[in-house]
Amino acid sequence: MSTTASGAVVHNAEPIGITTARRDVVTVAGAVREAVEAYFADLNGHAPGKLYEMVMAEVERPLLETVMRQVHGNQSRAAKMLGINRSTLRKKLAQYGLNT
Repeated sequence: MSTTASGAVVHNAEPIGITTARRDVVTVAGAVREAVEAYFADLNGHAPGKLYEMVMAEVERPLLETVMRQVHGNQSRAAKMLGINRSTLRKKLAQYGLNT
C-alpha cells in the first residue's frame, strides 16, 4: 500500500520501503528482521520471552502514531487507511495510551 501525492491510498503487493538520505531502500520487513536478529544476539544464549508480543508492540505503536498524525486524529479515516474496524482502532489506541 502506498499513498499518492494527492493522499489517495494505493494497494499493492510491494514491501513498504523507505528511502534514506543515502538513497538506500530499507523495507519494514528488513528492519524488523535486523532488529530481531540483534535481539537474539544480545540474549547471549538466554531464552527470549514474549517475542511476538514485543515485536508487534514495537511495530504497531509507531504505525498508529504515524497514521493518526497523518489523518489529524480522525479515527474514521485512520481505521479506513489501516483496513481495520474503528472500534478495533479505538481499542488499540487505548492499549498504547494514544487516545486522541
